[in-house]
Amino acid sequence: MWFSWSPIVLYRPYEAGDFSALYAIEEASFVPPFRFGRGYLRQLFASDQTATWVAEEEGHVAGFAAVRLRTDEEPGAAYIETIEVNPEWRGRGVGGELLRRAEGSAQSAGATMLWLHVDAENAVAIRLYQAHGYLLQGKKENFYPRGRTALIYAKPIMIPRQSSVPEG
Repeated sequence: MWFSWSPIVLYRPYEAGDFSALYAIEEASFVPPFRFGRGYLRQLFASDQTATWVAEEEGHVAGFAAVRLRTDEEPGAAYIETIEVNPEWRGRGVGGELLRRAEGSAQSAGATMLWLHVDAENAVAIRLYQAHGYLLQGKKENFYPRGRTALIYAKPIMIPRQSSVPEG
């Protein structure tokens, strides 16, 4: 009998010591001018208004997701800033699980909707969002450098109902 061993991916909140590994994924995923700057990501990860999830396997970072838990543009909404997966880990479900974790954080913070921008040319990310129930809401021309268009996707999220026990 043949057995296949599959590494176990752990998902956990961001810690300050993760920054270098996360920025290495940013560098592997995006070229300038499409890459976030170090200062911006440090500020994003450090904010108490952001939930950042890290996927790791045996001490190696496989990916991360950052969701802003409140937005000024849309009360009651959270905004997915980024989901990035190390190129070696793509296609293994890491992005989908990071998205679920980001959704859970937004829901726990009381958000009723999640929204995001995605490069109109990023077919892999678009498929991920659509597979998880995100619906196209519109587009914004020239959102990204070099005149690239962003598609705007959103998904309503439900706040769990509190069960009430009759007083007696």
